[in-house]
Amino acid sequence: MGGVGVTAEDFGVKGPRGWAFRGISLDAGPGSLIAVEGPSGSGRTSLLLALTGRMKASEGTARVGELALPKQSAAVRQVGALANVAGVTDLDPALTVGEHLRERAALQQRFGDSVRALLRPRSERVAEARLRIERALTAAGLDLDSLPKGARTAVRDLERPQELRLSIALALIGRPALLGVDDVDLKLSDAERAEIWDLLRSLADSGTTVVAVSTEGTEKADARATTGRA
Repeated sequence: MGGVGVTAEDFGVKGPRGWAFRGISLDAGPGSLIAVEGPSGSGRTSLLLALTGRMKASEGTARVGELALPKQSAAVRQVGALANVAGVTDLDPALTVGEHLRERAALQQRFGDSVRALLRPRSERVAEARLRIERALTAAGLDLDSLPKGARTAVRDLERPQELRLSIALALIGRPALLGVDDVDLKLSDAERAEIWDLLRSLADSGTTVVAVSTEGTEKADARATTGRA
């Protein structure tokens, strides 16, 4: 699936404690890398969730491809995926990397594919799931052979960059047009942060529209939205 354009004008979300963010404007084409910048607590994650159809906007307008937010939020959720969002995409530390990947591929086949695809012979479905996993791992830059126990490595034994890449790989199994990634600079060294931004840039260059949340953003971004200015 190719990427989608993301536009917004005077976009805002208001919660019980006031505005999470407001006044956001964006104009990014398909396959863009969009950096959502701002200090922690400034509404960065709320903006990410709103742009991916997970949180209802209170004012302004936004579109993901031809889909309008918040009216078509359910449809936006169908073309998007999230990675590394606390409370939404949490990994189970007791499960292995392989278990996470197989479970996500099975869920994608069960709920994301067509009925016709589900009726294919089991051998074909297994081969398709394996191919999806391999492609997602390659795109996310996660080499299972580099892990302490390969696919049998428990999530709790992963280093922070590996855990982030796994979360991204899991999101990519569904081949989303829009990928949202939260806290891309959390607990990373400068070198690790640069590698993750290079990864997200490569995903955008391959056609997937990427919305990435961080404190300072990156010069590699095609578009920016800054929270915390309301």
